[in-house]
Amino acid sequence: MASKAHAEARLARSAARLAAVQALYQIELTGTGWQIVRREFEDHRLGAEIEGVQYREADIDLFRDLLEGVVARQAAIDQLTDRALVEKWPLGRIDATLRAVFRAAGYELIARPDIPPKVSIGEYVDVTKAFFSAGKEAKFVNAVLDHMAHEVRGEEMTRR
Repeated sequence: MASKAHAEARLARSAARLAAVQALYQIELTGTGWQIVRREFEDHRLGAEIEGVQYREADIDLFRDLLEGVVARQAAIDQLTDRALVEKWPLGRIDATLRAVFRAAGYELIARPDIPPKVSIGEYVDVTKAFFSAGKEAKFVNAVLDHMAHEVRGEEMTRR
C-alpha cells in the first residue's frame, strides 16, 4: 500500500507543477492577480472534469507554494533564467509558456532544497512535453534548467 500512496503523491505533485505553469501563463497573459487565478484553479480546475477530460487531483500545498514563491521571487528567478539563456535569447523573447516553466522550475531550484534538482528538471521537462510535441522545446528546457541548477545547486548536481 505504501508504494501506491507514494505513486499517488508523486502524481499529485506532477499535477501541481502542470497547474502552476498553466496558472503562471494565465497570470502573465491576462494580467489577472495571482490570488484570483489561484482561487480559480483551486475551485474550478484542480481535480475537475473539463470538456470531458478528468484532471488529476493536485498537491494543493505545492501548487500554492509554487505560485506564491514565483510571485515573491520573480525578479531573481528571471535573472537566473537570463543567465542560463544564450545572449541572443533574453527571457522576453521566449514563448510565454516556456517563461512559466522556467519560473516555476527556477523557484523550485532556488527555494525547495527538499526537492532534488534532477527531479525538478525531469518534472518540468515532462510539463514542457505536455505543451509542445516537437521535442526541441523539451531539450531546450532541459539544457536551460540544467544550467540554472548548476548555478544555484551545483554541489548536488555534481553528486551521482
